[in-house]
Amino acid sequence: MSSAEGRPSEITSGVVDLRGRTFVVTGGNGGIGRGMAEGIAEAGGSLSLWARDAEKSAAAVDALRRIATDQGSEATISARVCDVADEDQVVEAMASTVAEHGRIDGLFANAGRGGTGTPFVDLTLEEWRAVMAVNLDGVFLTLREAAKVLVEQGDGGSLVAVSSTSAVHGAAGNEAYGAAKTGLNGLVRALAVALARHRIRVNSILPGWTITDLAAGGYANDRFRDATVKRTPVRRWADPAEFRAVGAFLADPSQTFHTGQEICVDGGYTVF
Repeated sequence: MSSAEGRPSEITSGVVDLRGRTFVVTGGNGGIGRGMAEGIAEAGGSLSLWARDAEKSAAAVDALRRIATDQGSEATISARVCDVADEDQVVEAMASTVAEHGRIDGLFANAGRGGTGTPFVDLTLEEWRAVMAVNLDGVFLTLREAAKVLVEQGDGGSLVAVSSTSAVHGAAGNEAYGAAKTGLNGLVRALAVALARHRIRVNSILPGWTITDLAAGGYANDRFRDATVKRTPVRRWADPAEFRAVGAFLADPSQTFHTGQEICVDGGYTVF
């Protein structure tokens, strides 16, 4: 470190190089999580994918290994079955990931579920809690376990939570989902302050409408799709592969001064 200002003694720029580093991506076997994992693999990083569908994860691992091989990387790509809403499973997944990879350098809390679509006046507490269990509690659990490891290692790192544009605009009919994603952003800001002294960066991504399994119903609805496309300045939905670069960027250890931010990757949806 340089003297009084506490700035890094060596500041580099250029192509992201994640060789020798390991990142956990929850829900990393598909959609936006898979896109970010691909970006990390392209940059030479090792990965541990946490998801509930073992077969889908196995296919994702094979694809990511091919990406790593094409880049001449010797990265280790693995997967673990984990329901992020289950505390015991999260604790076990983190322990087994560290045991296999030796360390982690960051975690992307991407796993989530959609809302129920139930009108608010008919929404039950059970439905509300089911959405919160994955979209907010699950993020808390995975970030907490990752933070424990990063603090103990003492080398800094990156924590990323995947929020939603529903945290910005009114998500009528999806109040539980919007509330969970809004709460997630508050958690990220608090952690950015709390963990800065450990050189741990904490940021969130707010994706716009993206073609994923989670949003398949909306995309298949011509009226809904047309309405969202008209409101999006780039006039289309995103492809998950478009999250490759932002995933690598947020994992990049050279981004030492970037923390506490909400990054909208939404084609301009929230500003139009």
